[in-house]
Amino acid sequence: MSKAWMLACATALALTACGKGDDDKATTPKASEAAGDESLAAGLGANPRFAAAIRQAGLDGALAGPTPYTVLAPSDAAFDKLPPGTLDGLMKPDARKELTALLSYHILPGTMLAADLAKAIDAGGGKATVRTLGGGTLTATRDGDRIVFSDAAGTRATVVGGGERSNGVIHQVDAVLMPGR
Repeated sequence: MSKAWMLACATALALTACGKGDDDKATTPKASEAAGDESLAAGLGANPRFAAAIRQAGLDGALAGPTPYTVLAPSDAAFDKLPPGTLDGLMKPDARKELTALLSYHILPGTMLAADLAKAIDAGGGKATVRTLGGGTLTATRDGDRIVFSDAAGTRATVVGGGERSNGVIHQVDAVLMPGR
């Protein structure tokens, strides 16, 4: 195993603050209780453009399954901040690879609640690095009581809402983060 992968796994485990049970889920009991049977895929209704992009990329099945994830779901207003035509171009069938790369940059392995992220940020002297499902990294910091994720280009996405689901957590963010190139 590479050192980078071991670090990513250790970070994910530290941030989730929960262990794996016999069913191999890392979702906290509190998250399951709060969400009932609603999965991450079903919980994206507050973010219609992001939900449509997830379906177009074929990631909805993964977000409906038992594997726990943390989803940073850009609001529709966040997509409006992109250059005109960006999302429309990514939604074309021939751009599926680019769309999937963008979306997997907004998905983190495991369940990372805001409180867990805040603790990791505090323990890291004001910042924490988290690995995305797409293999990139984001820096998490705090701005007052809010969690802020930054990409390599300096785009800042503030968590403005969200909620726990049966297989993870959704953090609604106010910007679209871009994978490094």
